[in-house]
Amino acid sequence: MRVLFTTFAARTHVHSQVPLAWALRAAGHDVRVATHPDAVEHVLRAGLHAVPVGAPLNQDEFVQELDERRSDALEAGREVPEALDYLELTDISEVRPERLTYELMHRRQLALAAGAFPTQCDPEMIDDLVRYARWWRPDLVVWDTMTFAGPVAAMASGAAHARLLFGLDLIGFLRHHYNRVLERRLPALRDDPMAEWLGWTLEEYGCGFAEEAVVGQWTIDPVLTSLALPTDLVRVPMRYVPYNGPAVLPDWVLEEPRRPRVCVTLGLSLLETLGRDRVSVAEVLEAVASLDVEVVATVGAARRDVLGALPERVRVVDFVPLDALLPSCAAVVHHGGAGTFQSALAHGVPQIVLPDVLWDSARRAEGLERAGAGFQVADPARLGAAGLRDLVSRVLDDPAPTRHARRLRAELRAAPAPADVVPVLEQLASHHRSAARSGA
Repeated sequence: MRVLFTTFAARTHVHSQVPLAWALRAAGHDVRVATHPDAVEHVLRAGLHAVPVGAPLNQDEFVQELDERRSDALEAGREVPEALDYLELTDISEVRPERLTYELMHRRQLALAAGAFPTQCDPEMIDDLVRYARWWRPDLVVWDTMTFAGPVAAMASGAAHARLLFGLDLIGFLRHHYNRVLERRLPALRDDPMAEWLGWTLEEYGCGFAEEAVVGQWTIDPVLTSLALPTDLVRVPMRYVPYNGPAVLPDWVLEEPRRPRVCVTLGLSLLETLGRDRVSVAEVLEAVASLDVEVVATVGAARRDVLGALPERVRVVDFVPLDALLPSCAAVVHHGGAGTFQSALAHGVPQIVLPDVLWDSARRAEGLERAGAGFQVADPARLGAAGLRDLVSRVLDDPAPTRHARRLRAELRAAPAPADVVPVLEQLASHHRSAARSGA
């Protein structure tokens, strides 16, 4: 079976696809990963075949331009359009059904369909991917849930296709509620921005719009079932397997810590996307290091320059794979990114989450707190250093968060591994390709 993975140029999104791509390759399938040229290096470092499509995405430049235009509007005393705020532009994190009015859902999808998603999948990228898919003829396209070039290429080339989630299924959840609301409206009032954007895009390649262009023919979901959002979609659960990229492990990682070890990491998503952090790394380190603990902070060069003098018992490193570090940790303080969150679940480590408010980080943190496996800090500035220190103390002193974190780890380990999912994907791909040939 030929399997084409595709995602936009974001390192964490490439990393989330690697374990399943490896599993399919190990099962004997021909696997290739199509992405923007500026993410090709991440594919190659994972030992996979890369297919560059489109021009470099340079998403940081796009967001910087939005920030500059937003700052200009604020300085001039003008109202700032939502389209100039990247966080607002991509925010579909409202999951309370009573708040999901037609107006809210329509406005959010309009912003995504007119701004964020076409930027991540511009016409040049889509055209290159369609051309490649029609030439290579994949049996299955596995696409990142924010990379809609994937379903377009699959539908244009006759391939089966599935979304691979990296976090909560915000899009599937939103579409479930939005379509139910649309059904109750008069036909003339059923505006659907996602259907319009994908519809005219698909027309370019001789295809008509179908809901599968938004949510896939089925969904591969690495999120724990107990934490996942409910939808009416075909869901294939898959165990999350951490992949952090290649690394050489330092000796100290293999040593037993003399004090409880606390990992502090604020990830790269917000820094790479917006060029800034939501909280001060120095203040977080100072608060945690005031306890009788050993602190390991994964802080790259972009942050190290602003740290100043460091407290004792703080080890600052550019990078250590969380998969190797977290088994020795009693707690982790982090930004709520999907990879960090899932890696902590995989190792049963209680979490204190300072959500960076990108995509679903706040919703993940809320689910974690409801499960009793840690705490979320909705407003880090209001909590302050003393409040953060108290939360870390509670996690270390109270056995309940660790107990619940290990319960979630057991649930994760009970889910099918990527290798176990491969036969399911083979069957689903065969079924959908047969249905397409028969016109069903």
